[in-house]
Amino acid sequence: MNHFTVNRRTFASAAALGAASLAFPALRAQGKLEKTKIALAVGGKAAFYYLPLTISEQLGYFKAEGLEVEISDFAGGARALQAVVGGSADVVSGAYEHTINLQSKNQMFQAFVLQGRAPQIAFGVSTKNMPNYKSVADLRGKKIGVSAPGSSTNMMANLVLSRAGLKPSDVSFIGVGTAAGALAALRSGQIDAMSNTDPVMTMLEQKGEVKIISDTRTLKGTVDVFGGPMPAACLYAPLDFIQKNPNTCQALANAIVHGLKWLQTAGPGDIIKTVPENYLLGDRGLYLASFNKVRDAIALDGLIPEEGARTALKALASFDPSIKADRIVLAKTYTNEFSRRAKDKFKA
Repeated sequence: MNHFTVNRRTFASAAALGAASLAFPALRAQGKLEKTKIALAVGGKAAFYYLPLTISEQLGYFKAEGLEVEISDFAGGARALQAVVGGSADVVSGAYEHTINLQSKNQMFQAFVLQGRAPQIAFGVSTKNMPNYKSVADLRGKKIGVSAPGSSTNMMANLVLSRAGLKPSDVSFIGVGTAAGALAALRSGQIDAMSNTDPVMTMLEQKGEVKIISDTRTLKGTVDVFGGPMPAACLYAPLDFIQKNPNTCQALANAIVHGLKWLQTAGPGDIIKTVPENYLLGDRGLYLASFNKVRDAIALDGLIPEEGARTALKALASFDPSIKADRIVLAKTYTNEFSRRAKDKFKA
């Protein structure tokens, strides 16, 4: 019964693609999936950072590819990664730079489809706890909220601190998640500053609760902070998983690129109808204002730019002495093989 349902959905999806599919018949028959059930770990699924994942899930694009994807949500990217390292998940939806970090520890992971072409992280100072803030140096000895210690929000904070001559050990990092808990931590005064994603940061910014001091929610802001394009959310997995399950990885990449294609023409109303109600954090208007702010940070076709990989390595090496840039083989941290096929299939 289930098998028939999946096939019928797949057929309907193919029919809807019409001529696009007919032009690439070989891609349609990409081979039997090695694994149809996938455990996927994500750190902060309600954030716009992972919107393509949510869209692909909610619109049934994983099912259309014959996949049953079980998504486990963690407080931050570092926790999601631990799930895969520990064997309880197959694939991570997380920040690209983790693949560089892992390689520096002799663990080979590879990113295989991009969801975000800018980190969408903003770093803001609490206007209540630090009303007289003048410069980054004022953060010495302060408590900084991040989604989870070791996650990309932590990395961005480290970068901002290092440019002002501060070390990570000069502050205290506190994991606050990426949703209601993050709002509560700042509003209650538990933290003095926060590096986090949208919609949380826009909500705090619009109510005057934070003063933004560094912003990568746009492509321009990302270049200002990192000096070049910076790949953000992607699907990545252990290299041996990708080598053993190429058809499954292709199906995952197809589903994400299908979601990216949908997002290119989706209006704010379409987003509201598609994401779960609790993602709106009780304020539809502010949620939409945040979406408009990060829209150009969403990837278009799933491809990871070579220049972006170089930017990420340079940023990490600038504040983490354990990462030796000359020892990292960037070509092993990502592949565009699956995204290219998906891009052709969906004309993304």
